[in-house]
Order: sequence, then structure tokens, then C-alpha cells
Amino acid sequence: MSGKINKTNAVKTKTIMKIGEKRIKKLERLNKVLAHAGIASRRKADKLIARGHIKVNGKVITEYGIKVAGNDEIEVNGIPIFKEDKVYFVIFKPKGVITSVSDEHKRKTVMDYFKHIKQRIYPVGRLDWDTSGILLMTNDGDFAHQMMHPKHEIEKVYIAKIHGLADKENLRPLTYGIKIDGKKTNFAHYEILHVNTKKRVSIVKLTINEGRNHQVKKMFEAINLPVQKLKRESYGTLNLTGLKPGEYRAISKKERRSLLKMI
Repeated sequence: MSGKINKTNAVKTKTIMKIGEKRIKKLERLNKVLAHAGIASRRKADKLIARGHIKVNGKVITEYGIKVAGNDEIEVNGIPIFKEDKVYFVIFKPKGVITSVSDEHKRKTVMDYFKHIKQRIYPVGRLDWDTSGILLMTNDGDFAHQMMHPKHEIEKVYIAKIHGLADKENLRPLTYGIKIDGKKTNFAHYEILHVNTKKRVSIVKLTINEGRNHQVKKMFEAINLPVQKLKRESYGTLNLTGLKPGEYRAISKKERRSLLKMI
């Protein structure tokens, strides 16, 4: 009888240990939680913590790396944050719209198209003011980080209208990398879609797997073919099918899984 009791107690102990391990795993770094809530990036969240803007369970926190549990009460400048459902969208960003949550000059931002979305979403990466095309929006900090991290090399396809006559000779440098801002780009793929010899303009499809600042424009500028117009057609497995400029749609679970498989 005592043997059975000991075995039962052993099973209970193991079960409790497993539950404890799961609870420990649920602990997350405070800066990560703040990023998920759309308060700030992890780096900016660390600055808010260091400056004493954050409270956890009523206590001001100034230490980096602190972890919090799901039932902890977190405040930013006295205002409690709410754990929102994670949402994911793809928008056809029009030309002339700022890729930002806000703009000090009161210019139109991508957020103006999401006024009816209650979650505090933000753009994944950016598109220049004068560039149109596909842009991801979310309140999931982990997802955004995975999409933007350079090591994951998610392919993006751009359609560029350039000044000059594109041919295999002058576009060849794109395929083995061009030095911009002191660093060489990864290999790119191109396809010449149209060449207008009369107007001396060309349409080129360019596929890259990086996301540096003004990268496509700088790559074409480096080979003396300046960009006149630019549109991002696809982001990984996502494209603009069915969307007009200014329109957006939710990203499905299946589409998210396909994106995450790419990394």
C-alpha cells in the first residue's frame, strides 16, 4: 500500500513541477510586453523603464531585463496597459502617406486607414512617403521582429520605373551586390518588364531579401538609373491581390504560417 502511495505522490510531484515549468515559461521580459502592447519598440521601452515611467503592481521599475507574469498590472505614466488580442493586417499603402504611427507635421499616416481598429497596431518596417505598395501592420512585437530581422531574409518584390534604358549589362551589378552606405547588398534578382526608348524610361521588377533604408532607390542610383516611381508588390508570400490603394485586409493564420516558414 505504501508503495502505491509513494508512486502516486511521485506522479503528483512531477505534475506540479511541469505546471511550475509552464508558469515560468509564461514569464516575459517587461520590454517585450510593452512592445506587444504597442507602447514602444523594445529599445524605446527600455528607455521608458530606465526613466521611471513604468510601474508593475504599483511599484516603479527601473531595472532592465525584469520579467513579468500574465496577471501583473503594468502602468505607463499612470495609465494601465491592456493585453490586446493580436491582430495582423496587410494594407496597400498609397503614395504620399507616411509609414508611421504619428507625424509631428500632421501629414497623413497609415494609421488614418485604421481608425476603427481598437488595437494599438503599428507598421512592420517602413515604406518611403513616395513609395506605394504592400505594408504589414500588427500589434504582435514578436511577429514584427521576425519579419524585419536581417538574418531571416524574407523576399520583397518591387516594381520600379527608372530613368534610363535598362539592359542586362547595366543591371548585372544588382545580381552580385552593390555597395551602398559602405556595405554591400545581398544578391538581387531583376526582370526587365518594359523599355521605352523614346522617353528613355524602363520598368524593372526587383526582388531583394533585405530592408535597408531607401535600399531599392540607392541600388538603382548606384548604377546611374534613378528611380522615378516605386511600388512594393509583395512581401514574402503576401501580395496586393484584391486591394486598391488605401484598402487593407486581415492576414489569415494560414498566411502567417507561410510567412513564418520562410524564416
